[in-house]
Amino acid sequence: MGCQKKSVETIDYTQEPTIDTATIINNRDIIWGMDFFPSGAIIFGEKQGKLYHYENGLIREITGLPAINSDGQGGLLDIRVHPNYSQNGWIYCTYAATISGGRSWNLARFSVDNFQVKNFTILLRTATPNTWGGHYGSRIDFDKNGYLFVSVGEGGTGSYGGAGSSNLNAQNVNTNWGKIHRLFANGDIPSNNPVLGSTGVATSVYSYGHRNPQGLIVNPFTQEVWETEHGPKGGDEINVIKAGANYGWPLVSFGLNYDGTQVSSSPTRSDIEAPIHTWTPSIAPSGMAFITNDQFKKWKGNLLVGSLAFRYLSKLELEGNRIVGETKLFENIGRVRNVKQGPDGSIYISIEGPGRILKISTK
Repeated sequence: MGCQKKSVETIDYTQEPTIDTATIINNRDIIWGMDFFPSGAIIFGEKQGKLYHYENGLIREITGLPAINSDGQGGLLDIRVHPNYSQNGWIYCTYAATISGGRSWNLARFSVDNFQVKNFTILLRTATPNTWGGHYGSRIDFDKNGYLFVSVGEGGTGSYGGAGSSNLNAQNVNTNWGKIHRLFANGDIPSNNPVLGSTGVATSVYSYGHRNPQGLIVNPFTQEVWETEHGPKGGDEINVIKAGANYGWPLVSFGLNYDGTQVSSSPTRSDIEAPIHTWTPSIAPSGMAFITNDQFKKWKGNLLVGSLAFRYLSKLELEGNRIVGETKLFENIGRVRNVKQGPDGSIYISIEGPGRILKISTK
């Protein structure tokens, strides 16, 4: 008898998917960062500084992190498992710590053995203090060439835009605040990074002029780095990050200062990279994910962005690098802090109040 061919499912990409939702983790503190091990197990962190492993309904704490400052907008921030974790065992995190005069932002990597943190090493940190406790960013991602990208907020003394701003960290290319950085996985600086400032040598700074970038992802379709960023009163942004580019804060913005004054007479300038999309009023965009799973049908290729302020998941339709439509999903579900597509193709979102992780899959 001849071999019988299996039927191949035909997917209609013009149809809306039928989705199913399930809360898999509940009643936690704010879950800022989360990622997946190759097995599908989840590693997630709570803002207060606790780290956990979740698999098959069981949550176990991973102990051994250093002291973390969770005042204000600080705490244990993003968590990222190295794409080649099966070979190297590395996990990355960003967090705030106490230093003389205020708080620092830190990027570190570590391994885990028997639910204990081992080999903890700081790869990048801010030298000057954050004195007001806001705008740390941050997110971590890798591209297909193994470069590590990480976003950092402006930190400093406060957040006021315009020529008279007292916090120019984001424009100062000699400080790590208010930047997108590019590193090798071990923390070394690539020699082909931009050369900015007067030193004549490449640094970790890949782009600058960022206010509070709480979303960062390498576009799986184009390998471009995409970022979401909090504006002041309005003017939240999506940016496509270019090497060496200035993204404007605090010199220009589509938003206003919190006191209602203009940041700039024009929201754009010829020497500054303009966002591809803005929101006014501010939605407070956080984590972001591209949908690559065929089972999501018409949603494939869409970008998901969490809204903290308006408590929904934004689904953005794209044509190239243009946003051509937006749909609000799960309105009033809670402050959506992070969005990830898991190795099983499902979408996972972390939500505040209480801290929980929701799994979104197709039927």
